[in-house]
Amino acid sequence: MSDGILDEAYERLHRTGPEFEGWLSNHGPMAVEALVRHGHQQRVHRWLDDYLRRLDEVPRGLRPIDDWREALGDAKRAGDWLAYFDRQLREHEWRAVLGAWWPRLLPGIAAGATHGVIRVGHAVRALEADEANPRRLAELGQALGYWASRWLPVPGADRLFSDDPNRPEADGIELDAALAGLPRIDDRSGGVRDRLPRLPAVPRWEAALTALRPARGPAEAERGLTTLIHTAGLDYLRFGHAEPVMLVHAVTAPTAVLRTLPSLDRALWAPSLAAAWAATAAMTAVYAPADGSTPPAVAPGTPEEVFARAARHGDEHVVKLADAILDAHARSGDDRLLTAPGYAGQLI
Repeated sequence: MSDGILDEAYERLHRTGPEFEGWLSNHGPMAVEALVRHGHQQRVHRWLDDYLRRLDEVPRGLRPIDDWREALGDAKRAGDWLAYFDRQLREHEWRAVLGAWWPRLLPGIAAGATHGVIRVGHAVRALEADEANPRRLAELGQALGYWASRWLPVPGADRLFSDDPNRPEADGIELDAALAGLPRIDDRSGGVRDRLPRLPAVPRWEAALTALRPARGPAEAERGLTTLIHTAGLDYLRFGHAEPVMLVHAVTAPTAVLRTLPSLDRALWAPSLAAAWAATAAMTAVYAPADGSTPPAVAPGTPEEVFARAARHGDEHVVKLADAILDAHARSGDDRLLTAPGYAGQLI
């Protein structure tokens, strides 16, 4: 990514806020990073010319962040959070900032329908390629600020981050079984902010959420994330018809977490799996139907062809899903995954 297109795109996007039309997430930084990563930088500025028309200005700050715990999850303080992380990343090394804030932000992984962590994952990947780049540092600050301002826990997930003696670690189940055992909400009206608060009333929700066997070390956490992304990618083929946009995040949120692991202390890897699992479980429970459909017959093509079709399609969710699926395919070699972006392109 040395040709400067991504940095030019960041410069344009950083004149805009992290949300528009009240609460919709600005997908621009994530989509352009994926386009450049996969060699489609020639599409970036033309894509932005259209996308930027939707976006709002950078939100104004109210007052500097003092008590961060009090300000966490306060969307009215978005401008303050953006300024806070901009200052932090000017004064401290970026991995130190990320390492300090990752465990504080993880319990609120549902922020912005998981777009907070997704944007951080894209920013970290860009920084790993050019870590002294000021525009990429600024993008990480914007991503962390957005996550902090919309910080939102998954109901019932607090037990995943505690040493709860009632959580039977030895009897926990494996990830595939945990995903298959998730209950669903009955009332499917409204958006994610309406649906997540309904989860505590769902029978078996907390038991199903905490049934996953906890990772017993960093290596197991990394394997668990790989399995989670692979399974969620295949589940999109079964459930995507019901909510083709929102179920993309069941794949892209854990992908963002997995991408960030190498930049984190290994002691943070196990709680990272717990948070990613909570995000995918929540998106599944509130958007996926109880019964899946037969996966569609979509010609996958090569990974390069799969992403090229997504880039031509142009929808930001199709692009980001293709990006995540190509990562999962590179780890597993499972060609079934490669049909998911084409299916999303048909549905969206």
